[in-house]
Amino acid sequence: MYILIAMNSDNAQEASITKLNDVKVWAQVLLEEGKIVETNFSTDKDGFENFSEVLVVNDDNEYVWPFIELGMMILVAHTQRSIGDIIEAFLFRELNELAY
Repeated sequence: MYILIAMNSDNAQEASITKLNDVKVWAQVLLEEGKIVETNFSTDKDGFENFSEVLVVNDDNEYVWPFIELGMMILVAHTQRSIGDIIEAFLFRELNELAY
């Protein structure tokens, strides 16, 4: 499963999730059998070879309709900021579905 996250840096260790309007780089995380297999970065959300099935945002007020139209699941990380924390919360179903 590919998960897309808007980040403020391409340094996987220091990057934090950011608002879609403030994105510096997109992180696409490949998750298989509960483990991160790879993390790729791109300045363009469409710059990845594989389609992301999930978008994680940090705010219920983000404009996500273009992603919904693509059929992506939208989840909200209210307190998680790093890629590792977001993926851990995803695995334990601690991320919230977007409130419309």
